[in-house]
Amino acid sequence: MPKVPDGYVRVRSHFRRKPGPKSAKGLSVWAVAGLCAVVWLWGQVFGFGDDSATQQPAPKPAVSASVGGQ
Repeated sequence: MPKVPDGYVRVRSHFRRKPGPKSAKGLSVWAVAGLCAVVWLWGQVFGFGDDSATQQPAPKPAVSASVGGQ
């Protein structure tokens, strides 16, 4: 029977690598997705400071000639 190398464990009839501690990389995809969601929700609730598009000037009626003053 062959010797089991360091960092491996014998499982049934083959060798398997021992699981190590979780790295911080495993969270990076979820962290980016969460950050994108927070930015999108912030834009939906509070906006991004683009107040010029929401505040339109009040329409001014055009001056027309009176009908009876011909």
